[in-house]
Amino acid sequence: MFTTSSRSSWLCRDEADRERVIDMERRLKPVRTIAFAILAAALLVSAHWIGWLTLIPLAVAIIGFAIADRTMVSAERPELVIAGAWLLSQIVIAASIAILGGPGSPAVSWLAIPVVTLSARFTARGVAAGLVLTVLLMVAVTIGLDGSKVASHPQNLIFPLALLGAIAILSTALMRSDLEHRSDSVLDRLTGMLNRRSLDSRVVELEQQSRLTSEPVGLVLCDLDHFKAINDAHGHGTGDAVLVDVAYTLRKELRAFDLAYRLGGEEFLVLLPGADAEAVSEVAERLRLAVELTRSGGLAVTVSCGAASSGRLPFDYEFLFAQADAALYRAKADGRNLVRIAGTGEPEPALT
Repeated sequence: MFTTSSRSSWLCRDEADRERVIDMERRLKPVRTIAFAILAAALLVSAHWIGWLTLIPLAVAIIGFAIADRTMVSAERPELVIAGAWLLSQIVIAASIAILGGPGSPAVSWLAIPVVTLSARFTARGVAAGLVLTVLLMVAVTIGLDGSKVASHPQNLIFPLALLGAIAILSTALMRSDLEHRSDSVLDRLTGMLNRRSLDSRVVELEQQSRLTSEPVGLVLCDLDHFKAINDAHGHGTGDAVLVDVAYTLRKELRAFDLAYRLGGEEFLVLLPGADAEAVSEVAERLRLAVELTRSGGLAVTVSCGAASSGRLPFDYEFLFAQADAALYRAKADGRNLVRIAGTGEPEPALT
């Protein structure tokens, strides 16, 4: 059953936060690979003195992130998958510290490395939670393993803790500044929806994912009916209010990992990972009905929808968009406030 769920979570307030988490994870992936290679090289060079066991936790971390990369796009809460992989990386670093001697280990400061990426992925509460967990792990593998050694050489704990705090503060300040500039480029100013620029990066990711998993991807195009008449009769201020309310209605009807975009004007696009033809038709009809039953901007408005699914074929955005666009044109020609599915000439049955 293709169901809806709340789009907010403890780590992500809305779909824009969630898109940022996924986008940043994609950007971090090649850099993370290089970082793992550097750590592996350090362990290999030092193996004569410290042994080979520390390579096992590193391998576990690499496998954990590989699994997260494959599952986060279709996960109900992708931010939780990413947070889990991040936590796993801290646990395996802590395990390496324990293997290397606890408070006397030269790897204690390595716990600061994943902290650098916290502010790039999560909001302030996620950064705070990650920092607290890291401090607890650092205390556990130092004081917890050999409190007397820490008492004799407190700098072995004080310096890494100071490093954690400094990195968290500096990276958060830098990332917040960057996000303020980048948010304008990926969000529609009026509705708060993701825009075409954000759509482009998501499409590339979904096309790659589809080739790997063979999972279908659904696409729904929604166009407000008689929107020009609304602007002419009630003014552009009311038209803007209608767009804002319709955008909100569409978003609240979708699952956590579905994404809605404003293409411009009165046209919206929804991407539905994992949606076959039956699921995409159900969602399209639900979206149409939700708009019809909601007074947007104080007015009774409707939308026409064209929908398509990649089915068993690899997701090809341009092809699927053309199919959905043709279906939308058919919905308009047949009288508006309708759903039409690509490849069929039949009306979409109402939900029961």
